[in-house]
Amino acid sequence: MTSYQKKDLSYYSLRLQEHLSISFPELSGDAAFISRRSSLASGAYEGAFRAGNRIEQCDEIANYILFEGLHFSRFDAVFRIVSYEFDTLMADEELHPFALKMMEVCEPVFSAYKITDDFADTSDFELLYTELTGTIQLWIEEHGLQ
Repeated sequence: MTSYQKKDLSYYSLRLQEHLSISFPELSGDAAFISRRSSLASGAYEGAFRAGNRIEQCDEIANYILFEGLHFSRFDAVFRIVSYEFDTLMADEELHPFALKMMEVCEPVFSAYKITDDFADTSDFELLYTELTGTIQLWIEEHGLQ
């Protein structure tokens, strides 16, 4: 592996790790996933470049592979609800940890929907948002903000 490839691989690994830590915390510790996906993206970029594509096209191809299936984030949806609907119940620094806790509580709601990368643009997203809000509200009423 050339130093150019190692730099590319590191670049993709860091980009993916950052995205996962923000929007997919459940995957942020999956080193095998990050390594595999980064390697595929790096290889795709190099292959596209060698095939004569413009840099912008190479980037698009690599990004498609790097972030495939990682556009709609269940955590982002829950965090958005916690931040918009329940922000007056807790301090700002408590929002993220509470949203993480609510992920397990909300999983049954998510499982009732066919989640795709473009799910946020569908009419079902509003229904999901409403159901998640109700689920979180009921949990708070039963358990408090522990």
